[in-house]
Amino acid sequence: MAGAGAGSSGGSNTQDVSEDIDGFAVAVVREEAAWKVTALKASALTDLADAERQLRDLRAAGAVFGLLDVDDEFFIVLRPAPGGARLLVSDATAAIDYDVAADVLDALDIDVPDIDSDDLDDVDPWEEGDLAVLADLGLPDAVMSVIVGDTDLYADEQLGMIAARLGFADELAKVLDSLGH
Repeated sequence: MAGAGAGSSGGSNTQDVSEDIDGFAVAVVREEAAWKVTALKASALTDLADAERQLRDLRAAGAVFGLLDVDDEFFIVLRPAPGGARLLVSDATAAIDYDVAADVLDALDIDVPDIDSDDLDDVDPWEEGDLAVLADLGLPDAVMSVIVGDTDLYADEQLGMIAARLGFADELAKVLDSLGH
């Protein structure tokens, strides 16, 4: 991991650089037969509760989920639900350097990995959460597992594969173009 985030979950050399977090956060809504993709506020990249709040505020009748690309290091799929959000983080080791990833693990009741941030380059990443988070929309957990497991890809490329598989790649591309990503 090249980035750093704020937080008590990070090592002693971790500092608050939340304003320097690159990436994007989008809301994806499926209503009837159409996909709609809109940008979320940048604060969604650093605050999981804020991202969930922004998604809930959409008040859409159809399926709603968020895709967060944090520093092109990892991604989060966030799907609000009445009994609590369904979550997937593509790299659990990101929780060492990024508060938003630590928030995901906390919501999943999983401890932040006990790995020194200097040793992260020697550790293979692994996902945590619900690989079937988008299964009912057409992305089976086995396919999500393949996408998450392709560590040669950047997070935005992995999210692009998810968008292509579900059929909203063009809508995502338009929003990312408007964001300059």
